[in-house]
Amino acid sequence: MPNGKPFEVEIDKEKGLGVYSNLVMITHSPSEFVLDFARIMPGLPKAKVVSRVIMAPQHAKMFLKALEENIKKYEERFGEIKIDHTDEKKIGFQS
Repeated sequence: MPNGKPFEVEIDKEKGLGVYSNLVMITHSPSEFVLDFARIMPGLPKAKVVSRVIMAPQHAKMFLKALEENIKKYEERFGEIKIDHTDEKKIGFQS
C-alpha cells in the first residue's frame, strides 16, 4: 500500500479476462526487469508474446516475495506443485 494507506484497484473488463501464458522470458538491465509472457503451442515453431511487464528492480523483488508467499499458501491448501524438467525449460532467464 502506498504510504501505508488503503487503496482501490480497478480493472477493466478486457484485462479482467486475462491471457494464458505457458512461457516467460526474463531480461534485465541496471534499471529494470522485463518479463515477456508468451504462449507456445504444440507443433508450432514459434512462441508468441502475449504480454510484456516492465518493472523497477525493487518492484521485481517485491513481486518475487509476494509470489513466494502466495505459492506457499497455495501448497498448504492444495498440496505441493510438481515441476518436471520440461516445465523448467519454459522459464527463460537472460541478462
